[in-house]
Amino acid sequence: MTHNFSPFLDKNPKASPDARYKGLGGIFSSGLVAYVSGDGIHWKKLQDKAVFNDEGWVFDSQNVSFWSEAEDQYVLYYRKSPAGVRAIARATSKDFVNWSKPVMMTYSDTGSDVPAHHLYTNQTQPYFRAGHIYVSTAARFMPGRKVLTDAEAKVLNVHPKYYNDTSDVVFMTSRGKNRYDRRFMSAFIKPGIGVQNWVSRTNYPALGVVQTGPAEMSLYVNQDYAQPTAHVRRYSLRLDGFGSASAGYEGGELISKVLKFEGERLVINFATSAAGYVRVEIQDAAGEALAGYSLEQSRELIGNEIERVVSWGGKSDVSELAGRPIRLRFVMKDADLYSIRFEK
Repeated sequence: MTHNFSPFLDKNPKASPDARYKGLGGIFSSGLVAYVSGDGIHWKKLQDKAVFNDEGWVFDSQNVSFWSEAEDQYVLYYRKSPAGVRAIARATSKDFVNWSKPVMMTYSDTGSDVPAHHLYTNQTQPYFRAGHIYVSTAARFMPGRKVLTDAEAKVLNVHPKYYNDTSDVVFMTSRGKNRYDRRFMSAFIKPGIGVQNWVSRTNYPALGVVQTGPAEMSLYVNQDYAQPTAHVRRYSLRLDGFGSASAGYEGGELISKVLKFEGERLVINFATSAAGYVRVEIQDAAGEALAGYSLEQSRELIGNEIERVVSWGGKSDVSELAGRPIRLRFVMKDADLYSIRFEK
């Protein structure tokens, strides 16, 4: 079980005090066995029998589970490789004991349940600032992509089995069900400087992204795998800073798909240069500017803030548009837009 035991703090409001922490562990021969704890230190089996089983090349990875407030159930993401490529499957449960029939996750870039590259771990979790969005800092594994020479590996004293491949971190999102959005195809975290970062099974992220400052969040990544210098390193980035819509000095614009919202104010997370700006227009579903919310009436937003309220002619209350189909048009210059949300 210690090969891949993965615990979590259970946010299910019905969880008993002696089961505030839960976790799964096990390999294909044992199935996934459930454990519970009241303090996260002292653990016991929830039951002797495995709570989840599957066939084939499964579970040889960190299999993550959590309570989803958005779905009102437990969710499990685990390793499964029916096509010979390390991939991800999903199952759900109301009680952490009885699980649904698993389904393979699909990927927006391939349009199938086979990812473009081996995904060794998936590290899927609800984003702590938007629990309906699951973020995945997955470990991408490139078998046989050898970077080090034998001589370089000998100097590093790396285990002889673990320098014939490479790995890095990719970023995916999901909103439940069985689909990952892979719109960001570049590496999320590239291997660091030096050959010690280019061995097999290094650069694998630990589970979770956590807030570590008023405007900062962090994740933790293993480095120097199978070497005497093996360690975990912290990487930090701004809140919501997984990616951005970015405009250069020449400017650009972005128009959202049709959406409906609840709330009274539009809040954006953005950054501009001293010469840059962001302006926002609210349109109807056909793309026509709504009276009172045109680009000309939008306040020019300049600065670098996690939360800035958008206004038009000094007015920020947009509650009259709540529930209506709208589009958001962003016109930007030398700026990044990290996130948008409506709030009361």
